[in-house]
Amino acid sequence: MDAACWTNTALPTTKASDCNDVIFTETKLKGAYIIDLERREDARGFFARAWCRKEFEDHGLWPQLVQINLGFSAKKGTLRGMHYQIAPYREVKVVRCTMGAIYDVIIDLRTDSPTHKQWTSVELTAANHRMIYVPEGFAHGYQSLVDDTEIYYQTSQFYHPDSVRGSRYNDPVFGIEWPLPVASISNQDNSWPDYTPI
Repeated sequence: MDAACWTNTALPTTKASDCNDVIFTETKLKGAYIIDLERREDARGFFARAWCRKEFEDHGLWPQLVQINLGFSAKKGTLRGMHYQIAPYREVKVVRCTMGAIYDVIIDLRTDSPTHKQWTSVELTAANHRMIYVPEGFAHGYQSLVDDTEIYYQTSQFYHPDSVRGSRYNDPVFGIEWPLPVASISNQDNSWPDYTPI
């Protein structure tokens, strides 16, 4: 049994060659993926694998994560973002919503990318169990769609305050369409300068 695909020794799992329980759908921004779970359902509910190192490697995605963060927003319409870290502390994020619902947005800031300055979004909810894989070189942010919303995300780099940067959520360079009026936002996130390529 491949340890990369083993989730719980008390539960049955597939052989390494059959480690295909995570569904990857590439977005219009190359290298960014929406991740869905393949549910194995029965009368009790369902079981699904949420992480498989081998499958991430097979898709050319960064397979090693070093930190897990939680974010809680008490109020519907709360907006956080758009955040990223600069080299040498650029990070991959794998984001999911564990309570409530969010409108999750990523921006491709890779200057050598054909989709540079383009954005895409996905609705992540506790009910749909969907995740998004955010590659290095992307800004990430989200807006809570309901009260009492929580997100859970894994990162490939440790938090490095001196490397943190941001793009303003309403920068006309990107033209992001948010679903709700902004009910709450930090002074920092509301004050990021106009975008200039790094």
